[in-house]
Amino acid sequence: MAQTTPNHTQTVAGWAARDSAGEIAPYTFKRRENGDTDVTIEILYCGICHTDLHQVKDDWGMTMYPIVPGHEITGIITKVGKKVENFKVGDRAGIGCLAASCLECDFCKSSQENYCDQLQFTYNGIFWDGSITYGGYSKMIVADYRYVVHVPESLPMDAAAPLLCAGVTVFTPLKNHNLIESPKKNIGVVGLGGLGHVAVKFGKAFGHHVTVISTSPSKEKEARDRLGADDFIVSSNPKQMEMGKRTLDFILDTVSADHSLGPILELLKVNGTLVIVGASSKPLELPSFPLIFGKIMRLSSPQT
Repeated sequence: MAQTTPNHTQTVAGWAARDSAGEIAPYTFKRRENGDTDVTIEILYCGICHTDLHQVKDDWGMTMYPIVPGHEITGIITKVGKKVENFKVGDRAGIGCLAASCLECDFCKSSQENYCDQLQFTYNGIFWDGSITYGGYSKMIVADYRYVVHVPESLPMDAAAPLLCAGVTVFTPLKNHNLIESPKKNIGVVGLGGLGHVAVKFGKAFGHHVTVISTSPSKEKEARDRLGADDFIVSSNPKQMEMGKRTLDFILDTVSADHSLGPILELLKVNGTLVIVGASSKPLELPSFPLIFGKIMRLSSPQT
């Protein structure tokens, strides 16, 4: 049974998975009343993140059923609490992965709430009042305004939704590694799924030479013609992988399936950087020699 508390009085229609079969079906549940620091949002769009697929099937062993997924949410604010700042009824708004944090630790004070020890997620989390959080596969949501963003009028609401997880996930490492306004670099994007296609578009928008590395030759046309990628490497093609050795300054690995990092590391230049943003359910194979002889920096990035 879903947990409820006395102030969870709003009946909401949504979609939920009941068990690890991962099948989504209609589900009615309760949301909390709008508090002093809350906004209520009528949900118009919600992106489908690969995290949702992992969670509904309990791939990571942490799912609380029934689960209402969705953390790429856009909609219209219909109610605001009396302590809410910078939002009003009628505003276009978005919600990503985070529902709450302590707001007092060093991470929260430096705009790194995703590292807070008391982090609360938009769905499949336990909120302060003891209730299970439910996500955006639903008609409406109540959220603390400090974890809500404005959606500009110039940005379509459906296009904005994936930016709230996939967009942030690939934008953050580009920003952290000074690739937003840097001179032109050779950037590799491993995988052309939800994260990968956004990474390619960002890379091109920031003026870089972008190479897509994929197991699927059929994705080359989309990568080049639709997304603007400069090069395409089929990772199962030894000749193409050999030609790509030590050509990339920076690689974003967006693949969530099991795969070896060894061949990918070989594509990096000396002092190159690999950032892993795909959340695999199993440990990845990481050979040491490419790290040692390539003087490679290996990093990871949270999907928040």
